[in-house]
Amino acid sequence: MRDAGVDAVTDSLANVKVKSDIEFDPDVPEILPKEDQENILITSALPYVNNVPHLGNIIGSVLSADVFSRYCKARGSNALFICGTDEYGTATETKALEECVTPKELCDKYHVIHKEVYDWFNIKFDKFGRTTTPLQTEIAQDIFMGLYDNGYLEEQSMTQLYCEQHAGFLADRFVEGTCPRCGYDDARGDQCDSCGNLLNPFELINPRCKIDGSSPVPRESNHIFLSLDKLQPELEQWIQKSHESGHWSRNGKQITDSWLKEGLHPRCITRDLKWGTPVPLESYKEKVLYVWFDACIGYVSITANYTKNWRQWWRNPEHVKLYQFMGKDNVPFHTVVFPSSELGTKKPWTMLHHISTTEYLQYEGGKFSKSRNIGVFGNNAKETGVPPDVWRYYLLMARPETADTVFSWRDFIFRNNNELLANLGNFVNRIVKFVHAKYDSKIPDYDTNAIDYAGFKESVDAILVQYNNALKNVHLRSGLEAALQLSARGNLFLQENKMNNTLLAEEPEKANVVVGVGLNLVYVLSAVVYPYLPDTAQGIVDQLNAPLRKIPDEFALDLLPGHMIGKAKYLFSRIDEKKEDIWRAQFGGGSQKKDDAAEKKKEDKKKRKDEKKKKAADAAAAAAVAEAAKTESGTATPVEAS
Repeated sequence: MRDAGVDAVTDSLANVKVKSDIEFDPDVPEILPKEDQENILITSALPYVNNVPHLGNIIGSVLSADVFSRYCKARGSNALFICGTDEYGTATETKALEECVTPKELCDKYHVIHKEVYDWFNIKFDKFGRTTTPLQTEIAQDIFMGLYDNGYLEEQSMTQLYCEQHAGFLADRFVEGTCPRCGYDDARGDQCDSCGNLLNPFELINPRCKIDGSSPVPRESNHIFLSLDKLQPELEQWIQKSHESGHWSRNGKQITDSWLKEGLHPRCITRDLKWGTPVPLESYKEKVLYVWFDACIGYVSITANYTKNWRQWWRNPEHVKLYQFMGKDNVPFHTVVFPSSELGTKKPWTMLHHISTTEYLQYEGGKFSKSRNIGVFGNNAKETGVPPDVWRYYLLMARPETADTVFSWRDFIFRNNNELLANLGNFVNRIVKFVHAKYDSKIPDYDTNAIDYAGFKESVDAILVQYNNALKNVHLRSGLEAALQLSARGNLFLQENKMNNTLLAEEPEKANVVVGVGLNLVYVLSAVVYPYLPDTAQGIVDQLNAPLRKIPDEFALDLLPGHMIGKAKYLFSRIDEKKEDIWRAQFGGGSQKKDDAAEKKKEDKKKRKDEKKKKAADAAAAAAVAEAAKTESGTATPVEAS
């Protein structure tokens, strides 16, 4: 007797007729460089651990890097995508104090929050790690000592504020006081949140320690400086070569040039903190490495936590190209500080090939603000019920590549309804439904001579060239626009050839070609949207009953006659325009009054509780005084001396 399960599998495979060597598997085991392939190491700026990322943070680094990583892999390149949370530094200590937890507890909490946000957005890291690991300490200290041994570190004395109450130097953020510019009482030692001016902690009026409220005093403290001035000539030579070969983004080059033009100076790379990588010098054992010296080394240590063979990626400049993604505010640390640290060790590091930077994404014309409930943060996107691919699409179309861009709810809804649904979704749904209903889901035999196939192929190939050139040069928005051109070309193809019941009845040979060629265009479309819209790509190939495919150089007929497709399913849903006002109110700070009222209620409750405690303390003190008076008059029971 034949096994029904085996028969079902055999029948299913018999219905899949796809050309070989085009399948793409996004899930592979340990990825290491290969001599016969292009090896690409991709990093996105390590998000700081003490907050929830907003949409601007997401498009600025992790989402952009994810698109490029997916593209490289779907093109057959050997690519590794690394990221993780940046966890050391003053900001972590400060936030931990505010939340009454240890820095480690804070990092553990927010690392999970970040990972959950990126998982929901379908950011496919090969390794999402963190900087608080033993390997981070080992590698960072090794780089430090390499610089030390080669004479690129120097000692300088700095005047800092010192808290005598808890016997420690205070980082700028641990100093509070009155702003000398606007009079705000809770200004920090690095910036006033009221007027926005950058400050020096010595400028504050009546400075106080954030930890215990005592008045700090000036004291001298020795620190280690990285001698960037000594490294500048070698750094400039490397920048010129890397910029030319790697085609850096314009703002990345401009920001770097402004630093070089001003002239590099020794930069302090140690801090008087507890939470950080310890300085590997006996006389500095109470200090830690500055987070911005330490953070970029996190790319290396996270790779080392991914594979023990990490040197094959990071000590292999001849066979590995490093692509780094970030917002423009992070540029100098990736083009000046980190490369200088690599050069100064005199070891063969894999160094930056291409830097991709963004300007700022604003929210409805203003800034994202967690404290004022303004803007969509990573954990809010899911609350809207809109699928991740729609969010990915909108953010990538709004990617601020050359200038600031603005998130707009009206534009968000418009792009979903008129581009994703009416263009891409309509093309796929229209032809898959037609083939399912009229051809019993089977691709017929056909002869391309029944249509102008050469002209059609030429137009599609031109779009594919445009798409691949854009992605190779990390022009992500242009690449997505090209992908939408491809689906628009598909809609035009069906319209030009009038794919309908009449065509099938009157010109069946032509109808067969339209169906066969059209489905193959859908298959190519699944590949080009994959880096941007991975769920959508999977949804398309599921309907085609075909595997994910590599991104091609040119159009080909890879789904063969006799191939059986699946049932049609909608890729996108219409968003009601009324949602615009609802979401704008929800995420535009409108709920702040409610939050303020709740906070005031909480403060009033605490105040009443404190007053109650004070009354109880006063009553206890009065009772103690009365008891003492009785003792003095001899009316109380005497206590035995011991």
